[in-house]
Amino acid sequence: MADASASPSPPGTRLHAFFDDVLGELDGVALGRLVASGAVHADELVAAAQGRAGAVAEPLGAVAHQAPRPRRVPNRHSELDAVPTYVKDNTDVAGMPTTFGTAAFVAGPAPADGRYARQFLATGMAALGKSRMPEFGLNASTEFAGAPPARNPWDPDRSVGGSSGGSAALVAAGVVPLAHANDGGGSIRIPAAAAGLVGLKPTRGRHLDGLQAQRMPINLISEGVVSRSVRDTAAFVHAVERRWRNPALPPIGRVVGASSRRLRIGLLEETVGPAELDLTNRRALQDTAALLESAGHRVEPVAMPVDERFAVDFLHYWGLLSLLISVTGRTLDRAFDPSRMDALSVGLRVHARRRLLEMPAALARLQRAGRRCAAMFGDHEVVLSPVVAQRTPSLGYLSPQVGYEELIVRLVRQVAITPLHNVAGFPAIAVPGPLDAGGLPTSTMLSATWGDERPLLELAFELEQARPFPRIQDVGGTGRA
Repeated sequence: MADASASPSPPGTRLHAFFDDVLGELDGVALGRLVASGAVHADELVAAAQGRAGAVAEPLGAVAHQAPRPRRVPNRHSELDAVPTYVKDNTDVAGMPTTFGTAAFVAGPAPADGRYARQFLATGMAALGKSRMPEFGLNASTEFAGAPPARNPWDPDRSVGGSSGGSAALVAAGVVPLAHANDGGGSIRIPAAAAGLVGLKPTRGRHLDGLQAQRMPINLISEGVVSRSVRDTAAFVHAVERRWRNPALPPIGRVVGASSRRLRIGLLEETVGPAELDLTNRRALQDTAALLESAGHRVEPVAMPVDERFAVDFLHYWGLLSLLISVTGRTLDRAFDPSRMDALSVGLRVHARRRLLEMPAALARLQRAGRRCAAMFGDHEVVLSPVVAQRTPSLGYLSPQVGYEELIVRLVRQVAITPLHNVAGFPAIAVPGPLDAGGLPTSTMLSATWGDERPLLELAFELEQARPFPRIQDVGGTGRA
């Protein structure tokens, strides 16, 4: 079913805002250095990013709220000080509304920065506003029942993933070099894969948890960013770690490039549940495996640590989260109306209500499955796998307008690997590969055991150096908006 709000774009169209301004084609670290040296003023970066946002805001559909003035806590010791960014619309930032992507209530300005927002803003970045997300982050595409979707800058007729789709669209289109994202089942890595970006889901507990994560029976959420360069993601991780570090986890430190250490890398070609890898994702996986082997790493098959029951149990928990939102929604806003939630949220809620007696056993199995994931790293430091099972779909394919019964089948087939790392709490990073035959980004995922983000960043640096990531402004199409 096609989304009625998704107007067709000419074949080969690319939508970006890489203008001849102070932002140029630079990443966040380079922009931070310009400000630190005095060559550029922080206000110039903000003005340029606001101009870019204005140029693509309507066709891209990625901005939930554009603030009249940016929210910034200057930090001259941060590499990313003054770099413009956006915060995902499920995180409170003082003076900005937090709508969670839903029409179930109308949000007013947040009175203060949320717990995680304080850590995020301690990097010195300037938050220009909020990026769009699907309702309560439950969908893997940033589409809505009664509003236009967020579009993929590489092909505006395609999804940009979810739930951090607005952030991914803004970064891929060149509005800002990196933007806030969070991940409860793939919500950093799936949009990063769709938009040709770097997306690190850190270890559970690596950051200060927001209120949502603290209320979950099993905490699935990790906070981070999507970026166009590995260097920006590494700099961000270091900057937030300097603000606060979990003493139960080893420090990541400042990662500045590839390591000379050669690793044992497990190759995971299976998916969870009924999904099968399509040809595009299988080729991307094989291509990356061959590249790592040619660099001297040892790549060998590794078995999926869970059975098909995992997908069923995760769906039960997915439904439970929607049910909890509908019950506790008035803590977000007294005018919260659960009857206005979209078809996916309602369908998941009904699914959970029908299976409440099964829920304790499902949660216990998920926790055991998370512990079994450690088996993947018994003989391997890192595991290589796909991010998703299917090529980035057209808009409408994962829309709430499809109806719950069909949509949930499609989502289970698409989101076939990423939830493993959320349940286990392990870190994982999506790294861009070459463009596919249709000119869309491909991606693969590297994961490691608890607290071991450093080798993931080092390998991502190595892949970026060996095979520079495709740039949207270098590819055929109409280019600038």
